Amino acid sequence: MQLPTPRSAAAGVPDAPPQPRGSSRARPALAARHAGILCLDDFDAAARRHLPAPVYAYVAGAAETNQSWRENRAVFQHYAFVPRVLVDISQRSTATTLFGRRYDAPFGIAPMGLAALSAYRGDLVLAQAAARENVPMVMSGSSLIRLEDVAQANPGAWFQAYLPGDDAAIAALLQRVQAAGYQTLVVTVDTAVGANRENNVRAGFSIPLRPSLRLAWQGLSHPRWLFGTFLRTLARHGMPHFENNYASRGAPILSPNVERDFSDRGHLNWRHFAMIRKLWPGHLVLKGVLDPRDARMAADAGADGIIVSNHGGRQLDGAVAPLRALPRIVQACPEVPVMLDSGVRRGSDVLKALALGARFVFVGRPFSFAAAVAGEAGVLRGIELLKQEVSRDMALLGITSLDQLGPGFLVRGAPEG
Repeated sequence: MQLPTPRSAAAGVPDAPPQPRGSSRARPALAARHAGILCLDDFDAAARRHLPAPVYAYVAGAAETNQSWRENRAVFQHYAFVPRVLVDISQRSTATTLFGRRYDAPFGIAPMGLAALSAYRGDLVLAQAAARENVPMVMSGSSLIRLEDVAQANPGAWFQAYLPGDDAAIAALLQRVQAAGYQTLVVTVDTAVGANRENNVRAGFSIPLRPSLRLAWQGLSHPRWLFGTFLRTLARHGMPHFENNYASRGAPILSPNVERDFSDRGHLNWRHFAMIRKLWPGHLVLKGVLDPRDARMAADAGADGIIVSNHGGRQLDGAVAPLRALPRIVQACPEVPVMLDSGVRRGSDVLKALALGARFVFVGRPFSFAAAVAGEAGVLRGIELLKQEVSRDMALLGITSLDQLGPGFLVRGAPEG
């Protein structure tokens, strides 16, 4: 087994991410037909028209009754702003620093599996847009493009791992991720078993996809996706496979008889996290934490950061919304950056999370939809829209830098749900 670089080497992260190969390309322009997209939610409506129903359902849906998915959005309405006035906000900045690196905005792109099924070369599109806009992008381990290719497109990308089922496979995967040049590893810990995603079954979606007349009709009735994404991928790159769950290639995305090639994770525990901490020399982030006791244990075990998340409502239906859990976790772990995902759609959502103690937030589905309907230009537009909202809301709130935010800018705007 290759010995890890001493962990102190991770402290030398540059102030700005290295520019990806090809970053001098002309900025892609958004097609005129998408001129009416004015906020992140507009990408959802466009994607519903563009994508086959099973693919849209996979991205948009959650678990069982969608209770957590709904609460993730509703909880932001439970807080109202208390703005300051007559503040010179002409020199305000949306920039922030995380793990020693300066980013141009306090949000990034969350890991999203199967991004290359809904968008042509989806993971690369997301990575390139994030690099161009200087925000972090977290690549999903449940992806169809090799992690090495994404690292080449965006050397500052993070990698999110779904852990294999045994120690040797975990060590081999970490070795591969390190060799590719990733400096930040995100370990997702809220997937001990697969969720009950009834919406996927009702919509005809399965992993891997199973050929059927229904699936064929959905492709034919959505020709932009069929020719622009699926057939284009087959022609240029062959059948997509799960590329990054292990150190070696996994199962194909389309098969009549193969099951998704994932090991059972029900036995994984804090011993495995301790092993990962010893093997991984860079920044280590634990994602999927909702209980402050787990957050404290993670910090004590060497986590460099924590992402408060309920997986966008896609795992345990009824799990608490991350924004509601956030303050207690921040209080439990004051020495590490606490981040948040699930339900963030507006600049005001970003600022509310930061005011409650988050150092950073991540946004998933809207950027996946943006990539699906308009490629890199769509993702760039989505990032631009959210940046503009954050900047405008900072001005209206009466602050010039994000570190001025705190609980004093909020009041409870609605009773507990």
